[in-house]
Amino acid sequence: MPSSGTLRVGIDAGGTFTDFVAVLPNGQMHYHKEPSNPADPSAPVEAGLRGLLQNEAIASQTRDLLVVHGTTIGLNAVLQGKGARTAVLVTRGLRDVLEIERGRLPNHLSLHAVKPDPIVSRDLVLEIGARADSDGEITDFPEAAEFDAVCEEIRRLAPEAVAIVLVNAYISPKLEASVEREIKARIPDLLVTCSASVWPELREYERAVIACLNAKVHPLMEAYLHSLETRIAGLSTKSKLQLSTSSGGMLSLSGALERPIETMLSGPASGTVAASRLARDLGISSGITFDMGGTSADIAILTNAKVEFTTTSHIGALPLMMPVIGVSSIGAGGGSILKIDSAGLLKVGPESAGSRPGPVAFGLGGTEATVTDCYIALGIIDPTNFLGGRMTLDVDAALAALDAVAKRLGLALPQAAAEAALNIATVGMSTELFKLLAQGGHDPNEHVIMPFGGAGPTQAVMLADDAGLPGVAVPPAAATFCALGAVMADARRDYLRSIGQTGWYDLPPKIWSAWSEMRAEADAWFAAEDMTVRGHRFEYQIDMRYAGQSHNMIVNVDESVVASKDLAAVAEAFHKSHEALYDFHETDEKVEAVSVRLSIIAMVPEVALATLAPHQGEAQPSSRRKIFHRGAWVDSAVYQRSALGAGATFTGPAVVEQSDTTTWVPPGWTVVVHPTGTLLINRSISREA
Repeated sequence: MPSSGTLRVGIDAGGTFTDFVAVLPNGQMHYHKEPSNPADPSAPVEAGLRGLLQNEAIASQTRDLLVVHGTTIGLNAVLQGKGARTAVLVTRGLRDVLEIERGRLPNHLSLHAVKPDPIVSRDLVLEIGARADSDGEITDFPEAAEFDAVCEEIRRLAPEAVAIVLVNAYISPKLEASVEREIKARIPDLLVTCSASVWPELREYERAVIACLNAKVHPLMEAYLHSLETRIAGLSTKSKLQLSTSSGGMLSLSGALERPIETMLSGPASGTVAASRLARDLGISSGITFDMGGTSADIAILTNAKVEFTTTSHIGALPLMMPVIGVSSIGAGGGSILKIDSAGLLKVGPESAGSRPGPVAFGLGGTEATVTDCYIALGIIDPTNFLGGRMTLDVDAALAALDAVAKRLGLALPQAAAEAALNIATVGMSTELFKLLAQGGHDPNEHVIMPFGGAGPTQAVMLADDAGLPGVAVPPAAATFCALGAVMADARRDYLRSIGQTGWYDLPPKIWSAWSEMRAEADAWFAAEDMTVRGHRFEYQIDMRYAGQSHNMIVNVDESVVASKDLAAVAEAFHKSHEALYDFHETDEKVEAVSVRLSIIAMVPEVALATLAPHQGEAQPSSRRKIFHRGAWVDSAVYQRSALGAGATFTGPAVVEQSDTTTWVPPGWTVVVHPTGTLLINRSISREA
């Protein structure tokens, strides 16, 4: 799969809606949305797939079904403290590794800072006499009686999963694998995660967190994915389920069940995959993806139209040192609730109304005004045409909720409160955006916002205007863009070998053999995945630093350098990277390497983006309506996106409506429709004007 008769469906399960993009064998695309169901996340997936397969145009071309699913089920479980009950097995003497963490307070400037609870409480951490030395050789291994006692304690604690985190296991997996065999021989049905098999990287606390995260989501993801696989199998005689990953790739079902932690940030990552592809087609080198859904607004940076990866991400307060696409939350989502604090100040979020009860205007029991209610009250969203008319919104209820906020703020109109809330949300996003750009050394004046998610296009120009960014590029079918990214994603697997603190003269035998071993592992994984792809490639990286430094830089190494075993070229790549970031470099003799990385990327068949026919004549609005902007009602043109061809041009104030989202174009901005259907929105009036 996929074959000539395969329907490829990308799915993004969000907090408010579950989105679908179906790619037919002839290349045509169909888009669909279903309300999410937190109580049973697989139900809207089945309902959406069933609805797509009942479409005559789809059914007539479909023989097989390939589903690529992005989900935040594991992420939400951890953030809400609902992960599986997990026990941890550590080397004797290291029981407090999760308590001590890095020995830092969350806020070192506050005398009242409270250290967060560890991911696993101390009463669930067990010690065992298993130890490896700094070369990974086993120095201590328990007798059978100790294993019997440990397993008896595990039975008493009754965990759903166990994580094994032994000292120096990152160098060699042999010790943890041996301990796992002994445990499983005594408790066969126990779900066990070995830290070295998930991510064998130096830094014991971070490695322990990864193992615990994997263990905590393992039972939940296993139950969900098996249930989902059964539901999907009932829809098609030949079906296959694959999972999006946090690194922007995808895995088979078996791969995801082995390392479910790789799926935790898959939803936000998928949108950046589609944005990277679109940026390449548009000729956008420097971009900012802006995914604003029901709960939050997330961004990622594109450089040379490629996504940036990070190994310093966090899940809540927990560090995640695995390579993931660098997605960062910068503010509120469409469901974020307006609050007035004890000082009488208006706040937006972080609490969200989610899909239920949702915004007040949805009529599902929500009583507190949200960002979406603000859009409706200002006239930006048409309450009679939401989701293409599939859902009618209660504008009076939204106005009543906002009027209560306005009165507490001393404002005369509910629209004034709505505009104030959007201004606060926008400024908050802009502030966080500048921080992230500055940390990466990026120039805001060179970056174009690429918004998606249900609220992304509605908010994007307001954010660009406040942040002083040059433009916005709104993709077609923006609200289902993460689902499109899922179906576009290549298969990917990342590998790492820790080689210790290796100096310059000892590097050659270690790094070349490590890359050779990982490539053999990657080839075996690729053969076992049984995928139809256009080809596959390898990416090589090495973690390097100068003697005396405590943190590393991840340096990209060309495949030709690895093939020729050119150590000088590896050092030169590090020197250049270090000088670019810190403005100096040292000599080769001071170079150290800590870890070696390899990624295999198997390229799936490309999804061709549609090309619009040229627009005939001037762009004509379908109607006009008043929109409240900067304290006054402004007459604005309303355009239907489906009626806009390539080259169509118009200026704000205007609204562009489509079935899955609404784009707001304030005065001073001009829209040009690109042949891909992308709305290119640029300033028509300079900021100084």
